[in-house]
Amino acid sequence: MLAARGAALGWAARIALLVFLAAWLRVLACAPRQLRWHDDVVLLALAGSAFALIALGPTGTAPILLVLLACVLAERFDTRGLTLALLTVNLLLLVLLRWRWQVSWTYALTSVVAYGAFQVFAALVLRYANHAEAMAEQLREVNARLLATRSLLDESARDAERLRLSRELHDVAGHKLTALKLNLRALARDPALAGRRELAVAAGLADELLADLRGVVRQLRQHDGLELGEALRRLAAPLPRPQVAIEVAADARAADAEQAETLLRIAQEGLTNAARHGGARRAWLRLAREGDALTLHLDDDGRVRWPLVPGHGLTGMRERVERLGGTLELTPSRHGGLRLAARLPAGAGA
Repeated sequence: MLAARGAALGWAARIALLVFLAAWLRVLACAPRQLRWHDDVVLLALAGSAFALIALGPTGTAPILLVLLACVLAERFDTRGLTLALLTVNLLLLVLLRWRWQVSWTYALTSVVAYGAFQVFAALVLRYANHAEAMAEQLREVNARLLATRSLLDESARDAERLRLSRELHDVAGHKLTALKLNLRALARDPALAGRRELAVAAGLADELLADLRGVVRQLRQHDGLELGEALRRLAAPLPRPQVAIEVAADARAADAEQAETLLRIAQEGLTNAARHGGARRAWLRLAREGDALTLHLDDDGRVRWPLVPGHGLTGMRERVERLGGTLELTPSRHGGLRLAARLPAGAGA
């Protein structure tokens, strides 16, 4: 009879341990702070299986399980909630030690204090680790923004130099070449010079030079605007996740620095949300010109709870876009996460 009861308790303990292990593996498989709707189920499974093991009889496994449970509680609750949760856990432990295991009050209180100290230590270590990780992530985001801004400033300087050079060629050199052609035509009407071959060659060279100059100015004008490919790549490179595939069309150029800054901030906020709130592993960013508008599409494979409630970041993005006469749409992505689509008039800031 005792052997059968011991075997039953052994199987019950194994089942409880397997339940705890399965729930713990589920916690490890999830991105930090991404349990969401099923986090309560996982938490109940961890707590229930841990206390089931404790209720079945004295075991050295219980303190370890309670420390692991404290780590999950530290992820789940704020400081006040964590304090209440740990007090509840150790109160239940005290009840089981005193009335289930029939140990003395001294042993029970000593055990609870010792186990509780380990739980608090584990929770604090996890909190500090999470805080350090959050600070490192913020530093990476700031570094990415600085690199993108520097790239944008470099591109702005190049664009300003192209514009200045095209104007100088058109207004100064073009004007003087036109004056030269007019003078050559006046000389050609002089009977004493009308038959000179050198005059005809000089007039032909002036025509060719003016045509070449207009071609150079036209080529410079074709590259008006700010190229954002390098700035977007620098924005995404320092981020550990998600991995971003970037596609920028050759004619997708921002009209000015304000429009370029808006597109960069939209991309940055979208990537930050994909990593921080969606737990995305991959993202796809595409900047293109469609008719008279610039379009930026950002898709990710993260998790999104619908209906989506925009936070301050998304609200700020929408305000930036609307101020420049554009639109911002948030829809489900075919990759499973969020699809962000921004559309700006090509000359929004001009």
